[in-house]
Amino acid sequence: MQTSADRQDRHQYPAHWEADVVLRDGGTARIRPITVDDADRLVSFYEQVSDESKYYRFFAPYPRLSAKDVHRFTHHDFVDRVGLAATIGGEFIATVRYDRIGTDGMPASAPADEAEVAFLVQDAHQGRGVASALLEHIAAVARERGIRRFAAEVLPANTKMIKVFTDAGYTQKRSFEDGVVRLEFDLEPTDRSLAVQRAREQRAEARSVRRLLAPGSVAVVGVGRAPGGVGRGVLGNLRDAGYPGRLYAVNKAFPEDLKEVDGVPAHRSVRDIDGHVDLAVVAVPAAHVPAVVAECGEHGVQGLVVLSAGYAESGPEGRERQRALVRAARAYGMRIIGPNAFGIINTAPDVRLNASLAPEMPRPGRIGLFAQSGAIGIALLSRLHRRGGGVTGVTGVSTFVSAGNRADVSGNDVLQYWYDDPETDVVLMYLESIGNPRKFTRLARRTAAAKPLVVVQGTGTAPQGHAVRATRLPYETVSALLRQAGVIRVDTITELVDAGLLLARQPLPAGPRVAILGNSESLGVLTYDRCLAEGLRPARPVDLTTAATAEDFHRALAAALADGTNDAVVVTAIPAIGEGSPGDAELAQALRSAAATVPGKPVLVVHVELGGLAEALSAAASTAPGAVEKVPGTEGAAVPAPRTTPPEGTHLIPAYPAAERAVRALAEAVRYAQWRREAADPGKVPEYDDIDEKGAARLIGELLARGQGLTISDAETCELLARYGIPVRRALPALTPDAAVEAARALGYPVALKATAPHLRHRADLGGVRLDLADEEQLLRAYAELTELFGPPEELRPVVQGMAPRGVDTVVRAVIDPAAGAVLSFGLAGAASQLLGDMAHRLVPVTDREATSLVRSIRTAPLLFGWRGSTPVDTPALEELLLRVSRLVDDHPEVVAVTLEPVVVAPHGASVLGATVRLAPPPARDDLGPRTLPAY
Repeated sequence: MQTSADRQDRHQYPAHWEADVVLRDGGTARIRPITVDDADRLVSFYEQVSDESKYYRFFAPYPRLSAKDVHRFTHHDFVDRVGLAATIGGEFIATVRYDRIGTDGMPASAPADEAEVAFLVQDAHQGRGVASALLEHIAAVARERGIRRFAAEVLPANTKMIKVFTDAGYTQKRSFEDGVVRLEFDLEPTDRSLAVQRAREQRAEARSVRRLLAPGSVAVVGVGRAPGGVGRGVLGNLRDAGYPGRLYAVNKAFPEDLKEVDGVPAHRSVRDIDGHVDLAVVAVPAAHVPAVVAECGEHGVQGLVVLSAGYAESGPEGRERQRALVRAARAYGMRIIGPNAFGIINTAPDVRLNASLAPEMPRPGRIGLFAQSGAIGIALLSRLHRRGGGVTGVTGVSTFVSAGNRADVSGNDVLQYWYDDPETDVVLMYLESIGNPRKFTRLARRTAAAKPLVVVQGTGTAPQGHAVRATRLPYETVSALLRQAGVIRVDTITELVDAGLLLARQPLPAGPRVAILGNSESLGVLTYDRCLAEGLRPARPVDLTTAATAEDFHRALAAALADGTNDAVVVTAIPAIGEGSPGDAELAQALRSAAATVPGKPVLVVHVELGGLAEALSAAASTAPGAVEKVPGTEGAAVPAPRTTPPEGTHLIPAYPAAERAVRALAEAVRYAQWRREAADPGKVPEYDDIDEKGAARLIGELLARGQGLTISDAETCELLARYGIPVRRALPALTPDAAVEAARALGYPVALKATAPHLRHRADLGGVRLDLADEEQLLRAYAELTELFGPPEELRPVVQGMAPRGVDTVVRAVIDPAAGAVLSFGLAGAASQLLGDMAHRLVPVTDREATSLVRSIRTAPLLFGWRGSTPVDTPALEELLLRVSRLVDDHPEVVAVTLEPVVVAPHGASVLGATVRLAPPPARDDLGPRTLPAY
């Protein structure tokens, strides 16, 4: 951006400081460095600031900036003097600057590490959180330039600015002298400053989505003059849903004398609308979208839903078009859903927004639904709301978002909204890709602690339209990390809906104990077997026989729920023939009334060819699709009935057409409930007195001085790990038989002889290891065998190592992934575990409780706990090792990879026999930096 000949450089223009941010009210602004080309913008900005704000900034009346002031405030070296501006529509709305000072308070250069900071916010934009966002960004810039502390002088009456500093969460001190408050604060992020930053992020992003989902007025741009077409269809969907706000139809091809389309005011341009527009739904060809965005931005539209295709999903040219779209919208402070979106729906009775391609408004409910694909969105809505087939029970939707290419608003943003949305109890998401796994995992963990979050995750290959940060983690690892965060991971949209129905209608089970009852012995046995397969603890099924009446079902269900040894009940039902057989409505009423006697336990029904029963079980739900009713004030439009609480005493029971589907949903609910209980006490990251963090940092610095990325030597690895209390069993090189004998004498018999060539390392199955060599004769014989089998010593790279106590061979790994962050992994060593992918994963830092669960998460964990009469091994020692590795990579992000293999866990203690460490400059931690929207 810096093109002026009057270049202000000790450094080139720092383009990486440019960022888009979401403000407190949900609007957006762009933050960027101030340059010499901004003189006119600065003067115009200053003229719009009130005299009071100028007085607070300069401590004296200061009606206008002099030429000297303008030069000073636009000429920066980007090191000791830095200025940032927040802009909307290219114009300044706020500025901040710092000047590095020495201990005497005078201008200085490095190594001085303190700077004075000052803000000025246009009065019309005060209260929007602009200063707080600027403070986060100027603090990050200062840390990058070696500044560790800010000082600010503020008049006591300037309470708003004092609050900006004091609320930021930094460690600070305050003094008062000569009528001025002086604040000094360290810029190192603290737990409190990060908590403040993330709370602000949640509020701002939630409000930005709320502005899209609950607009007071909507303009549909691209409404055709004749019936048909996308724009005309969306306009009709909005009308038919009973949207109570102001609607406008826009098309530049409308005749000038056209006043209405389908009873909606018609305009040739958004600019012609006499009134505010909150949301614009854009349904014009991609080539015409830029002009529409400009019109909307100039008119003050708050957000866009872009249905138009022809963007990143169409190739490189479309990707550039998509980037330009996002940049243009953000320049005006607008957020975008799309492009290539299916649309959005809000069923709240005071909103009734169907700004989507769905021809029918779903009935209100408590499920929030997010899909990136329009086709999947249609399938999900259909599955949730159709009668008969699939899950025949029905429920409703609170809000629905289909984000298309999600160039701006993503699943993370919508998750921020649903987190504290009182209208949403369960969140269902179909994610074809995860753009920011680290942030998604953080938000998912917080959301899952409050309400269930069920996710179908794409297979790892992102659609062409999605800009996704690269991750080196396998798909299975990402899935495991999502489960660690409390996400209910399912594989299909059928399972997504199955779980959603149960979680939206029933309480969480207190445990895995399941009662089974019904009128079919075979169906009960099938359900019993599926419970065992899912890790549940079913009781023997109770067969009521085919002659069971509705009263028999009621009595049996009430008894099962009252039994303290049951945590959930599955009722199986097949059609019965005979005069005494209960009808669907009668049976449904019997089950609902019995379930209401103990409302704290979940009840599920497995039915066979009883479509009427599924409908009857859901009959009390206000969310079932069906006849619509007139709502006063909608001018005769047919709209869904407002959400109502089910009548007292009713109990909505989900029904499933197959035992495996019901049991799978119940098993997911059991696991989620267990996670909720454990998340209430996540444990702690322990402190160890013998960890030498500073010594490790010095060693890492010295090693990295040799190169940008390197795998350090065995001796250096042992030294670094020792700083964290991780001893590696000593191994000595043995390039000749005599060297092997000398090594064994130094270590003491018995010893092991190992080939460390890359193709043989950690491959005992290939025969490159000889164990329990008790004397020199056995050692020399083993040496000769290895060289005869695998080649000369210079190829084998043999080493001699003292024998460790016998135990179970395991492997511990930690890697820094650029997208997901630091991940700790554990499994058993050997080909079997590698072939089966039997590794467990946790995000770093790992707590003591997480280390305990990590050890027990692998399928082969029984081998550690005395399987088939073997001696149990020292898992507490293994857990401590995992915690120490976690601390190492968390304290030193330059440690980008650690592998300990094998780690022999014996009945007493754990021995690390091999270790490799890779160092590199750490990847950027965007979760520790200032709030930003994804860059385009």
